[in-house]
Amino acid sequence: MDAAFTEEQDEIRRTLRALLDKRCGPDEVRAAVRTPAGYDEALWRQLAEQLGLPGLALPAAYGGAGCGPTELALACEETGRAVLPAPLIGTAVLAAPLILALGGERRRAELLPALAAGQSSAALVVPGGQLGAALALTGPNDGDWAGGGRAGGIQARWSQEHGGGEPRAGGGWRLYGEAEQVLGGHTADVLVVAAHAGGFARSRTLLFTVRAKGPDGAEAPGLLRTRQTAMDETRPQARIELRDVDAELLGEDSSGGDGATDAVAAALAATGATAAACLAAEAVGAADAALSRTVGYVKERTQFGRPIGSFQAVQHRLADLYVAVQAARSAAYYAAWAAGGGRAVPEPGAGALALAQALEALRAVAAEAVQLHGGIGFTWEHAAHLYFKRAACDELLLGPVHRLRARAAEQAGLFASGGGDGADVGALVGPAVHAAVGA
Repeated sequence: MDAAFTEEQDEIRRTLRALLDKRCGPDEVRAAVRTPAGYDEALWRQLAEQLGLPGLALPAAYGGAGCGPTELALACEETGRAVLPAPLIGTAVLAAPLILALGGERRRAELLPALAAGQSSAALVVPGGQLGAALALTGPNDGDWAGGGRAGGIQARWSQEHGGGEPRAGGGWRLYGEAEQVLGGHTADVLVVAAHAGGFARSRTLLFTVRAKGPDGAEAPGLLRTRQTAMDETRPQARIELRDVDAELLGEDSSGGDGATDAVAAALAATGATAAACLAAEAVGAADAALSRTVGYVKERTQFGRPIGSFQAVQHRLADLYVAVQAARSAAYYAAWAAGGGRAVPEPGAGALALAQALEALRAVAAEAVQLHGGIGFTWEHAAHLYFKRAACDELLLGPVHRLRARAAEQAGLFASGGGDGADVGALVGPAVHAAVGA
C-alpha cells in the first residue's frame, strides 16, 4: 500500500476545505439545519457545480468525475470537519452506487447524470432502521433485516392493472409499507427502496426506485414523507410511508428471481464497504476539528495565572485523543483503499473495523471537548455540541460499535468451530495495523 496521496487527491482536500471554511462555519450550520430542507441548498449547488462533489465517485460517462472510494472518503473527511449538513451521504455514498451497480444502462442514464450534477438527490430506504445490517456491517444481509416477508417492513407486489403478465422493467410494481430513519428522505427526488417480493413463501429482498416527485413537483401518489426530529440536526432523517406507490425494479433480472436477490445482496455489501470507509473518514474529520478547537481553547483559557493547556493532566488527555484520531484516520484511509480494490483479496471487515474505531475516537474527542471547554462547552451556542451529537447519532445509525466489531470477527472466521486461529486474525487486522503504523 502506498500511503502517499496523489496531487489530485490533495487538491480535492485543499479546495473543499477552503470553500467550507468560508461557507460552513458553526453559525451557518445552525441556520441551515433549521430550513425545511435541512441544509444550505445554495451551498450544495455550489459544491456540485464547482467541485462536482455529488458525482465524485461516478463514471465520467454519467457526468461524474471518475474517481473512487479514496477520493470520496477524503471529501467526506472535509465535510465531517465542517459538520456539513448535506445530502452527500444519502446520494453519493448510499443510493448512487446501488443504481450504478444494479440499474442497467437505461436506469443509469436516466438517474445518474442528474445526481452527479446535484440537480437531484437520492436516499436509500431500509425498513426497520436496519441500515447497518442491510449494508452487511452489523450482520449478514440475507434479507431477514427487512422483515423476512412477515408483517412490517415494505412489501412489493406485481399489479395486474399495469398490464398483467410477468414482471418487467418499466412498471407494474407497487410498494406498500413504511420505514424510519431514512437519511435525507424528506427531500430526496429518487428513493432506492428495499422491499420484499413474493409473499412469505417465496420472500426475497429486492431494490426498487421510486420517483418521489412528479414533473410538476408534486409528491408521488401514495407517498407520504415526514421529517423526523433527530438529536443530530445535521443528519436530517425522515419517515417514509408508501401506500401502493408505483416503483420500478432495480436490476437486469426483471422477474426478480434468485439471481436478482444475490445481486442485490452483493451490491449492498459492496456499497457498505465504501460507506463504512466514508463515514469513518467523516467521523475522523469531525474528531480532528473538535480536537483542534479544544487545543486552541486550552492555550487561551487561564487558571491560576497560566493557560490550562500547560497543566500536565490536560496535556496527557489531549495527547491520548491525538493518538486515537491519528489511528482512526489511518484505519479509514486503509478501508477506503481496500474498498477501491487496493487488495487482490477483498477484506469485508476492514470497513466495519475502521468505522468502529472512528466512531469511538469521535465520541471520546467530543466528550473531552465539552469537558475541557468548561461551562461554555455545555451551552447550545458552542460548536462542541455539534460534534457530540454527531458522535452519538452516527453510532445509533450504523452501530453500535461492538456489533461492527463482532461482524468483522465473524467474517474473519473467529467464531467458526475449529477455526479462529491466529492466521485468521492476522489476515483481517494485520494489513490495517501495518497501514496505521506506516502512515
